[in-house]
Amino acid sequence: MPRCVVVAEDHEAMRDILVRLLSRECDVVEAVADGESAVAAAARLDPDLLVLDIAMPGMNGIAAATQIKASGSHAKVVFATNLHDRDFVDRSLTLGTVGYIVKTRLVADLFPAIREVLAGHSFISPTVRWWSMQNSKCKMQTEEPQFQCRSLGFTI
Repeated sequence: MPRCVVVAEDHEAMRDILVRLLSRECDVVEAVADGESAVAAAARLDPDLLVLDIAMPGMNGIAAATQIKASGSHAKVVFATNLHDRDFVDRSLTLGTVGYIVKTRLVADLFPAIREVLAGHSFISPTVRWWSMQNSKCKMQTEEPQFQCRSLGFTI
């Protein structure tokens, strides 16, 4: 497991939950409330892992991760979000090997996502992975969709 982790989550209660969960197996070095602070923390600490919310005030998590990666950081990224939107999944995958977990599956998916990302694979929570079945790095791509919602025109 990674030694140095930076968490960025704008909701204090969720940030505390993330820190408590991660502290079981990682050293959470800093927990911040926005993307700008995540960029500053990453520059200062050179973390092994970033756990970022996407929808934060100011700089969002994808923009923060993009800026951190552009600075030469080798930190792996796991996004923990409530967003199931395909555009966000696709944009996050442009950063390379990432984890994309939805907060409703945080307990079930956080550590599997971290393990997969550290092993060089992407991880996407089951409720959103159908969007990324074309991504060759997605280890979960071969599983069948869980259910269909024909009235809305998509399969999950």
